[in-house]
Amino acid sequence: MAEKFQAVVIGGGPGGYVCAIRLAQLGLKTACIESRGSLGGTCLNIGCIPSKNLLNLSENFLKAKSLSKLGIEVGEVKLNLEKMMKNKDKAVTTLTKGVEFLFKKNKVTYFKGTGSFKSSNKVAILDDANKEIIIETEKTIISTGSEPTSLPGIEFDEKIIISSTGALSLKKVPKKMIVIGGGYIGLEMGSVWSRLGTEVHVIEFLENITPGMDKEVSIEFMKILKKQGISFHMQTKVEKIKKTPEGATIFALNKDGKKINFECDVVLISVGRKPNTNNLNLKEIGVELDEKKRIKTDKNFQTNINNIYAIGDVIKGPMLAHKAEDEGIAVAENIAGQSGHVNYDIIPGVIYTTPEVASIGKTEEQLKLANTKYKIGKFSFMANSRAKAIDEAEGFVKILADEVTDKVLGAHIIGPHAGELIAEIGVGMEFGASAEDIARTCHAHPTFSEAVKEAALSVDKRAIHS
Repeated sequence: MAEKFQAVVIGGGPGGYVCAIRLAQLGLKTACIESRGSLGGTCLNIGCIPSKNLLNLSENFLKAKSLSKLGIEVGEVKLNLEKMMKNKDKAVTTLTKGVEFLFKKNKVTYFKGTGSFKSSNKVAILDDANKEIIIETEKTIISTGSEPTSLPGIEFDEKIIISSTGALSLKKVPKKMIVIGGGYIGLEMGSVWSRLGTEVHVIEFLENITPGMDKEVSIEFMKILKKQGISFHMQTKVEKIKKTPEGATIFALNKDGKKINFECDVVLISVGRKPNTNNLNLKEIGVELDEKKRIKTDKNFQTNINNIYAIGDVIKGPMLAHKAEDEGIAVAENIAGQSGHVNYDIIPGVIYTTPEVASIGKTEEQLKLANTKYKIGKFSFMANSRAKAIDEAEGFVKILADEVTDKVLGAHIIGPHAGELIAEIGVGMEFGASAEDIARTCHAHPTFSEAVKEAALSVDKRAIHS
């Protein structure tokens, strides 16, 4: 007899494991299937968490090399890459084991193996020993995430031609790295290796890095990264990559149609991600996909098969762990008869470089396209006491507010702790705050958050310190 569950989640990443825990909290007998052998998905195992660990360690390495300028005399600073990678792996293991503990605490049944549909209410689980078991389910939530996309005809070997996965596990510091794609992941990983001594070049097909970001912030961001030693080749198209005994050659065309070749040790291809919707037998049971092989869902995350749902990177929307988490909670609550929802207009995006870059809501370009009349408030970290005191004064806070109502429509920050500062604005926007609401809220001094208050004051041209 197949074991029966009220809900089964396929995929144990941020969306999936959060969904499974919430379902169990709501009283449903719940199982979660994960093929990786450890919970947490791409984010925890080979994405967000290990990359943030390396970003932090590489930044500390760079800071340690310049401590003597600040009056702190130290000996020669040396890089031990093997030890650094072990530290990263330890952080990942600790957190993945933590998710397993949460499953036990919340009585979620955890299956290690690859899940696929036998029918709309039967799921097969194939383990590493090729043993298959079948479980029955009333509701199934697909949360199988995504994987890196390569360029046409080019395959990752994770040694010379690498994805973000390979970039997290290089055995030695490359002399020269070419990053193809000027998005979040490529710039973060390029920053890590640049700090550790690699000559990094970014090739981007478009006019600006971080496509979709507020253009003013994007331009400032590239200026800062250039000062840090990263080279950029904009409006350049990669045509071919050829492996060589020394590494690889990239054949490209610039905006004038001129051919350019780049020689390097390692090529990091960072041009986007694609949903993991293969091998689930979705076609066989009739689940509809769109042209990008994402699962079609309604506002309640329900597919065209009424007891099957989907969340996270396999459906439309930004491929962000926190978006998947919110969807996981929302779909669990909907299944339990509550009213879960996700406000897609207020999902923050963060790039964890130094300085950090964070955004939420509308960009200037989007407001112009929608013919929305708006006001701008800006405040530079150069005028922020805390930032200036610790020599982290690059960047600014930019707040966009409705010209008539003063309602905050979007915010964009480049500067220290931008990923944390954006949360205040997110909470404000969720409650329909005006720029004046933020401006009249007392902020502690001296803090980086005062830059947010001053930007809000600046919306009505009444900033105090600029």
